[in-house]
Amino acid sequence: MAGSTKVILNIPRLTGLKQFMRSLHTDYARLSSFRSSSEVKPLEQYPEVEVLHNPPEWKYVERLLPPRTVPQPVEKSEYPSGWQPQTANGEESGYFVARTKNHMVPVYLNTRFRGQRRLTIVRYIQGDIWALERDLRQVVEQARNGKLCATRVNELSGQIHIHGDYVDLLREHLKSKGF
Repeated sequence: MAGSTKVILNIPRLTGLKQFMRSLHTDYARLSSFRSSSEVKPLEQYPEVEVLHNPPEWKYVERLLPPRTVPQPVEKSEYPSGWQPQTANGEESGYFVARTKNHMVPVYLNTRFRGQRRLTIVRYIQGDIWALERDLRQVVEQARNGKLCATRVNELSGQIHIHGDYVDLLREHLKSKGF
């Protein structure tokens, strides 16, 4: 059996393939990054470059660069996307849900076990997290027609985990309360 294998690999077309496969494993990495590029030459062989700080053309480049921070949204009576700015400060309810750096409500869906287990996560909670958990549990139980729902509160990270996919429901509820 071994002799017949060598006979097949000694066919001229297959020997070229065999050499190519060996070269892939023994040569430096082909089509790679620094190993296939040319070496750095002495600085005298490169052209002179003048570095300008704050040239007049820089304003055209700055216009193309993204802003370093997310700008504050322009206040309008109604936004076309349905987004609402945060109006509540949390003094009357005892808890506060801060927005993300992109001014969005921090309610997320976490799926595990190939999508079989879904967790709704509310983040950036400050203040009385247990009161917010009671309020959110009431909202979810009303949506489930009175069935109980499982929740988990993490006081250190300021998060509430609710078993099930209730992202849209909780986002709308928090927006209606001004968070």
